[in-house]
Amino acid sequence: MGFIKRFDAQLLGYDFIEREHLPEGKDEYYIRYQQKPKNGFRKLTGQEVDMLVRNGNMSDNWDTVLVDAPFNPGLVRNCIFFGLVRIGKLEPQCLEYHDLRLPVGLYNSMIISSDIGNNVAIHNVGYLSHYIIDDETMLFNINEMEVSPKAKFGNGIIKDGETEDKRLWMEICNENGGRKVLPFDGMLTSDAYLWSKYRDDKELMSCFKEITENSYSSLRGFYGKVGKGCIIKSTKSIKDVNIGDSTYIKGANKLKNLTINSSDDSPTQIGEGVELVNGIIGYGCKVFYGAKAVRFVMGVNSSLKYGARLINSFLGENSTISCCEVLNSLIFPSHEQHHNNSFLIAASIFGQTNIAAGATIGSNHTSRANDGEITAKRGFWAGLSTTLKHNSRFASFTILAKANYLHSLDIRYPFALVANNEAENRLEIIPAYWWRYNMYAIERNTWKFVKRDNRKVVEQKFEYNYLAPDSVSEILDAISSLKQLVAIEFKGNDANASNFEKLADAAIADGYNPTSITVNNLGFEASRRNVLIKKPVLAIAAYQDMVRYYALNVFLEYLKTNRLNIRTILNLSSDKAEKCWVNLGGQIVKCSFVEDLKRRIKKREFDSWTQIHQEYRSQDASYLYDKVLHAVYALEVISGKGVDEEILKNLAVAGKGLAEYVKKQIYASRLKDYQDPFRKMLYDNDEEMDQVLGGMHENEFIDYSIKQYDELLSDIDRIFVF
Repeated sequence: MGFIKRFDAQLLGYDFIEREHLPEGKDEYYIRYQQKPKNGFRKLTGQEVDMLVRNGNMSDNWDTVLVDAPFNPGLVRNCIFFGLVRIGKLEPQCLEYHDLRLPVGLYNSMIISSDIGNNVAIHNVGYLSHYIIDDETMLFNINEMEVSPKAKFGNGIIKDGETEDKRLWMEICNENGGRKVLPFDGMLTSDAYLWSKYRDDKELMSCFKEITENSYSSLRGFYGKVGKGCIIKSTKSIKDVNIGDSTYIKGANKLKNLTINSSDDSPTQIGEGVELVNGIIGYGCKVFYGAKAVRFVMGVNSSLKYGARLINSFLGENSTISCCEVLNSLIFPSHEQHHNNSFLIAASIFGQTNIAAGATIGSNHTSRANDGEITAKRGFWAGLSTTLKHNSRFASFTILAKANYLHSLDIRYPFALVANNEAENRLEIIPAYWWRYNMYAIERNTWKFVKRDNRKVVEQKFEYNYLAPDSVSEILDAISSLKQLVAIEFKGNDANASNFEKLADAAIADGYNPTSITVNNLGFEASRRNVLIKKPVLAIAAYQDMVRYYALNVFLEYLKTNRLNIRTILNLSSDKAEKCWVNLGGQIVKCSFVEDLKRRIKKREFDSWTQIHQEYRSQDASYLYDKVLHAVYALEVISGKGVDEEILKNLAVAGKGLAEYVKKQIYASRLKDYQDPFRKMLYDNDEEMDQVLGGMHENEFIDYSIKQYDELLSDIDRIFVF
């Protein structure tokens, strides 16, 4: 009647695998015995059974309760056993975690067909079914904890006899499901990017699905695992969840169809009020205070806090989301989004990003269907109360001023500040804004992202420097674009597309320096409004300085690492330099590598994602060399000729000046916060302000930047010797 089924009580704990799904000659425990061998257990003695019964314990068949030595029946009280239960060593000890102290043993619990490790403390577990519990784990006040025979533990697979509609997909990047991917344990941001990006390649999509399916068994009957040294307490419901070593779960409401990765040196923690369904959680993650996630992957060392909602999304490594709502998004490593009234929908955000309070990034109500997307390359900052419309695209390190952007945007200038001037009804862009006006923030970003990368196992080497092949390639394109605007503004209709750069260079050399250039859109915005490009000539100069600073640092890194002299650079040919680069989940790689990897995947050269991950790591060995070739190329582009001894000598001189500029700008941009009268007005004196804010002389990053400056000058003097 209704949804409740009735069956013989003698079957409770048995027939975990239905007979039609059992291979010939196998019993229901054959997979269980592969997960935990059956050696070492014995039946209870008659005396032990009598003592267990006197202690208030019950079993449908005491012959199916097996134990290991030493076994102390006095440590099992008021428990009910069904099916095959194997109990490890039980010794008169206590386990302690923080202020929770529990005696070893099994107390006041129902245990169904499960394996209990050595010296485990299980107290008040209302229903424990088909789990393998490892040694010295604490389970306390859990309503139900069970595994079904079709458990997939968050992976996008189907079991024998299941139909395709049972498969779990994660619909990232777009709400219409057109970029959906299959989640799997160990999935990296780069995997999700490759799978979601190249949708036109049907064979590649088929290979990704094939590799994922082949990585997991389709057999029914796998038991759930709880690793060694776990603490799970005051939790309501756990179903079909694999739990790694040293996991701490406290007060969770619902955990279902998950893999929770954790280890002794990188433990994962899940806290009060949390509800997680259909997901993969990486090592060292933290999920606290009412956070909700459905159809998701959390990368290593990421956090979800304070009621945040993460749905149909991939959260990259070293990222933190608090309070806000994130739907159908692919988020690369080192993303920060902390405020209750922001949301991010149908977006690909390339990491090292920050979404401020009130930001509404990509509502499906701004188009005729829920099929829009937003792409922002690394370093994207959306300011307070920023509203964006699908479709939009942003270059690296774009910062958006507070505004309601009514039209789709295509911002192609990296390191730019974008603003919506409502009074003049126009879009305004300041290229190279970060370098010119907020050096403290851009330099500190690199420093802080490195410090916050606490991954114990590094699957990919992330690029945290804001000047890298991807962003510098954008800078080169921006220089060309700005020179075209300057040439047209200077010459008007007489400007010829074949000599834009020469016209611009000549005009700038003659002192032409317009405050701004108004353009008739040129594709920056999906509207007929004008777009104002502010201080374009200064932006060109700033971009060129950024290229020089990039080349200088890459040259020094390469020469120091390989113990080479400066003349080595003269022997490098830019003809071999890769011009196109991809941010592959935080790792910057050559476009040619991605194309070759795709080709090899389609040739079935890889049987697993682990092998593909090894290919990612293979690029580490050549990255510095590839980067130095790119730096040579970039320097040649802004110099207008090949790199020779004169250019390198000039670079050394310019490099010292740029190092001085960076150091001074770091200090000056932070000093503004101490000199602003509207900030100082809340303090009676400087001493009070220093006590509250910390003095400039106490700033760890500024101290670090000064040391970096001194080291850079020393390296220039030592290495740039001809």
